[in-house]
Amino acid sequence: MFVASVHPEFRIDGKKVSVGDLTEIAYSFIKEGEEYQKSIGDFLLNWIDGSERLNVQTSGSTGVPKVITLLKEHMVNSALATGAYFKIKQGDTALLCLPCDYIAGKMMLVRAMVLGLNIYMVPPGSDPLGKLDKTFDFCAMIPLQVEKSINKLSAIKTLIVGGAAVSQELIKRLDNINTGVFETYGMTETITHIAVRRLNRYKEDNVNEFFQALPEICLSQDKRGCLVIRAPKVSKETIVTNDVVDLISDTQFRWLGRYDNVINSGGVKLHPETIEKKLGLYIQKPFFVTGVPDAVLGQKLVLIIEGEATHNYDFSSMKELGKYERPKEVYSLRRFAKTKNGKVQRKNCLQMVLDKP
Repeated sequence: MFVASVHPEFRIDGKKVSVGDLTEIAYSFIKEGEEYQKSIGDFLLNWIDGSERLNVQTSGSTGVPKVITLLKEHMVNSALATGAYFKIKQGDTALLCLPCDYIAGKMMLVRAMVLGLNIYMVPPGSDPLGKLDKTFDFCAMIPLQVEKSINKLSAIKTLIVGGAAVSQELIKRLDNINTGVFETYGMTETITHIAVRRLNRYKEDNVNEFFQALPEICLSQDKRGCLVIRAPKVSKETIVTNDVVDLISDTQFRWLGRYDNVINSGGVKLHPETIEKKLGLYIQKPFFVTGVPDAVLGQKLVLIIEGEATHNYDFSSMKELGKYERPKEVYSLRRFAKTKNGKVQRKNCLQMVLDKP
């Protein structure tokens, strides 16, 4: 049995909340709250129901959405690890601007309850800071929210970003922001992030090229070169991912891309996500690269741009690109298909391109 407890300093919108208050607050959210508050209420009831486990829906960003069962004890451990890594202390303010249907939003509430934070909640829209005049010590966003909030991010002391890849263009815009911004690596199975990397130079000399694992997490690779995670505090099982990495040590890695996205072009294996980082220095519009069937190469590398492809790109002049990393053709789509997290659905977009007359 899991006995839920909350830190004595836990607050919602500035008001102290005890375990005994959670049932009333949850029902209030479900019956009288706004649409986004209903999932918050549902989660709070599930958290205090005495069961040791919690069923969580994945977002489907890397495959078919599915339900995963997590131990609440592991969720508490994850919250403690995040608090220790980012030096979050009781009484700090936090902003919840992600939907509580998924693990990222749920964990913001768990961190608040476990660490004794004062958490504020807003609808999980693209511009969460739009009407706020408060400052916050800690917040989690997806890249789309960061992009829309770029001029207001100084209201946040520490910001973690996940759910989708962070573009090179956005990283460049973050460099002069007076906020510590960190990209996270993780998934529902690891109860959000198990590794982070700094994206901007705020109070630091350099950004982090590599992801750094949180304490008590050990990393390795399988025969495919994919990341293997041992994190006993958040998962009883060793987690084998489909993420191809350059493993620096058992606590550091560089993410190269998804194994299922790898392009085999004439026997050369190309990682789209790695190429996209280089192209992002030159292309301002949303884009991605992928492979299409080719009679000679098997697959050839192509660039797909959102909107009109009005610019003729000279890939040979882009010195960052290797010989085989230059797209052979450029296609365009009026609008990319995306997940709720803002992640481009590559296969769907490619099919739309191939179906064009």
